[in-house]
Amino acid sequence: MHSWTDTLRFAFQPVVNLTTGAVAGLEILARPETGDILAEARRDPGLDCRLAVSAVRAAARRETLLPLFVNVFAGTLADLGGLPSLHDAVREAGRLPWEVTIDLCPPYTHVPQRALLEAVATLRGQGFRICADGIGDGDVPLRLLSDLSPGLLKLDASLLARPAVVRSMRTLCDELGALLAVEGVETEGQCAAALAGGAQLAQGELFAPPARLPAADVYVPPRSPAEVAVPRTGPSVREFVRPAALLPATASAGQVRALLTGSPDVSGVLLVDTTGVPVRSVHRSRFLLSMSGRYGHALYADRPAAKLGDPPRTVGVDATAWEVLDVVAVGGRDRTSDDVAVVDEYGRCVGAVRLADLVRALAETRVEEAAGLNPLTRLPGSDAITGEVDRRIAAGRAFALSWLDVDHFKQVNDGAGFAAGDELIRAVGRALQGAATEGARVGHIGGDDFLVLADPDGLDPLAAALLDTDWSAGGRPVTLSLATVLCTPGSVTDHRQAAACLAPLKKAAKALHGASWVLGRAGVPGHEALRGTPPTPAPAGCGVAAERDVQGV
Repeated sequence: MHSWTDTLRFAFQPVVNLTTGAVAGLEILARPETGDILAEARRDPGLDCRLAVSAVRAAARRETLLPLFVNVFAGTLADLGGLPSLHDAVREAGRLPWEVTIDLCPPYTHVPQRALLEAVATLRGQGFRICADGIGDGDVPLRLLSDLSPGLLKLDASLLARPAVVRSMRTLCDELGALLAVEGVETEGQCAAALAGGAQLAQGELFAPPARLPAADVYVPPRSPAEVAVPRTGPSVREFVRPAALLPATASAGQVRALLTGSPDVSGVLLVDTTGVPVRSVHRSRFLLSMSGRYGHALYADRPAAKLGDPPRTVGVDATAWEVLDVVAVGGRDRTSDDVAVVDEYGRCVGAVRLADLVRALAETRVEEAAGLNPLTRLPGSDAITGEVDRRIAAGRAFALSWLDVDHFKQVNDGAGFAAGDELIRAVGRALQGAATEGARVGHIGGDDFLVLADPDGLDPLAAALLDTDWSAGGRPVTLSLATVLCTPGSVTDHRQAAACLAPLKKAAKALHGASWVLGRAGVPGHEALRGTPPTPAPAGCGVAAERDVQGV
């Protein structure tokens, strides 16, 4: 009688880091030659657990150093209260629990939620990482998703046709401190959509199909500069984490040498204690140079590798790329190429960051920012503002979008000269930057038009700084007009709708005399005129002329 193990094979599919193009881990997929063992495992928690154990052992036989993603049904965890046999299999394979991510798979219907959460807490306490799989194609309740607090969310590629949903999931991930992945990516268009939605990881046929041997090389479409979206505070280190080559702190120099010579893509080895905390960092080139010297192998092969290592450089998972560069800058120049270990809240190593990845991404960001700056004011254009508007809408944040311009600017240029007009625009831009509160974004969209995105409570200081100033160009007094639309959560769906709400407010502000400010609310008719004087009614028979005088240019 044949066992189910006789006809079962496993395939490996890479999970790709979309920023670095590196393989972040391998998902282990059961591939039965006959029958539907996965359907049986969905009904039989014991069988599902044995499949997970077999998956880890299959990976060990392939001697892969990459982190592993192991699929387990949510019902299995709830029924078994954790997976002690999986923990034993990981230890027997010489792997550490935090090198293994448990992909929780639907269905969740009828799964006891308290039992599931307790089992997840047990696995997390042992060091395993948790991923919520099948989002968008499964039945996971949003409340349960929040309670699970996974370190990774995997979206089905079908959600890429709904960009707002993907952006919302990225916002949720940011709140949970999780990464966002998209699975089932088959085309370059889907890859671009995943990047636009904020996904950091992806997997699918586009990058590499499931294979019996773990893939070392994957195809990643080149990113255009427009796809490089980086927050002003700098990209998160999570975007650049690569799998780290880990060995116990007691490893000999011979063991490290065997790992490095067998894995040419490994730039260094981190020696960790029994809890996974890095204690020494072994740099590839310096280590192999010591070992290759005269009598090097004889002197060091059986000695602890830690004697040839250095104190590790570490950053937390919430650090920014700029903070990593600060860490690299400390110490001798001979260590600038060392990998930086990324650690979780317990100090355990979750991966490493290479300096080259950071420098490349930051350079691309600077080039893209420079290309989008207005040459007169060196302020970003409308794309930077509208992109941030969409992010705030997806995050459910209230915001104020304001438009500002110079009244009768053509007359300023015609009367005072274009040089005086340019200087006025530069001065207004500097004043806007100086008056903007923390977190506000200022953009120059061309000519004398500016956009400001700010929190609602930062409006009064901004308006006072701009409208209470005596502006002039070439000795001619000048006034400014300001229009603001307040957008509460749910009042607008995207930046286009916010701009449409702002347009009539701009017209109303321009209809007032002197420095003016008009305030409206998205979805609410009417507006308030907070600054400015209403036009004087025209004498009878002079309506057209009076209207032209009020409108100006």
